[in-house]
Amino acid sequence: MNTPLTLTRERLLAVLDAVHDPVSGGGIVAAGRVAGLDIKDDGKVLVTIEAPSDAAQNYASVRDAAETALKNERGVKRALVVLTAQKAAAKAPAARANGLQNVKQIIAVASAKGGVGKSTVAVNLACAFAALGKKTGLLDLDVFGPSAPTLLGIAGVKPEALPDKTLAPIEAYGLKTMSIGYLVDPETAMAWRGAMATSAVRQMLEDVVWGDLDVLVLDLPPGTGDVQLTLVQRTPLAGAVIVSTPQEMALADVRRGVAMFEKTHAPILGVVENMAYFETPDGKRTHIFGEGGARRTAESAGVPFLGELPIDVALRESCDAGAPLVATQLDHPMRARFLEIAQAALTHATHASKPVPTIRFS
Repeated sequence: MNTPLTLTRERLLAVLDAVHDPVSGGGIVAAGRVAGLDIKDDGKVLVTIEAPSDAAQNYASVRDAAETALKNERGVKRALVVLTAQKAAAKAPAARANGLQNVKQIIAVASAKGGVGKSTVAVNLACAFAALGKKTGLLDLDVFGPSAPTLLGIAGVKPEALPDKTLAPIEAYGLKTMSIGYLVDPETAMAWRGAMATSAVRQMLEDVVWGDLDVLVLDLPPGTGDVQLTLVQRTPLAGAVIVSTPQEMALADVRRGVAMFEKTHAPILGVVENMAYFETPDGKRTHIFGEGGARRTAESAGVPFLGELPIDVALRESCDAGAPLVATQLDHPMRARFLEIAQAALTHATHASKPVPTIRFS
C-alpha cells in the first residue's frame, strides 16, 4: 500500500527534473530552478520554482507542468507549486529610489500572538492618522494571512506595475495601501516558507512607490520570526505598537514581542489592549478575557499603555463590510478611541526618534 511516507525528496526531485526548463533546455532541477521542496505527512507537496527575472513570463507553463507531474505521482494527495522570480542582476536605473525615502515615520503594528485583532487595529489606526491630517500609507506585511484587502473592501483589485518594475499603491479611504493579498491568492501566500516570506517583505518595502508620506503603518504577521527580524533590520522604524488581549496566554507572547523589539533597538510606542471588555446597552461591562492585563504588562515592561478597545458590534460589522469604522462612522465612540491612540503613538514616536542602529550578528 502506498502512503505519504513513501514520498522521498529524491523521488520527487526526479519527477520535477523531468519538467523542461525553457532557458537551459534541461530539467528544472538540474537548472537550479527548484528553490524549495516541502513534503507534508498528509501527502501534500509544496514546491517553489524560481524563474530568471528576464524570462519569468515563460515559466507559468513550467509551474503548471510541475504541478501536474506531482499530482500524477502516486502518494501525492495535493500539490502546490509557487512561482517566484529572481531579481535582475543589473542595477536598477539611477532615477529609481527606494520607496521609503520620502516617508517621515514608519510605525509597525505587531502582535506576538494571532487572533488578537491586530489587523483591525492597524487599518483603523492608519485611518486615524489620516483623520489627524497626516498623509498616511498602510503596508500589509502579513504574508501568511493578508487582511487589508478585505478590511478595506478592495479584495481582487490589482496594483499597477510601473515601467521601472515598481508598484503603485492602491488608494482607499484616504490611505495609500499595498498588500501581498493584492498580488497572490491567500492560499498561496499562506504556503510560503521563511525565505519566501522575507523576500516578499523586502520587495514590499523597496519596490512600492509611496511618494511623500507622514506615516506608513506596517501590519506585521503575528509572532517574532523571520519577517519581523527582516523588517527591523532593513527599516528605520519610528517604533512599534503592540496589540494584545487581556488574558495571560496572550500577554506571555506580548512580553516576548516587547523583548524582540528591544533587542533590535526598535522603540516600543505602546501597548493597545483590544477586546478589553463588552459593554451592554445599560452600561454594564463584562471583562470576557480578563481585566487590565495589557495595562499591567505594559507597566511592568516599562513601555507606554496606549488605551483599551472594547468588543464592539459596529467595529466587527465595519470590518466585514470593508468599510473601516474610523473612516466611515465619524460620530461613533470607537472612532474617538482610535484617534486618542493614534495621537499618543505619534507623540511617543516623536520622542523616540533616533538614528536607526546597525545590527550585527556574531
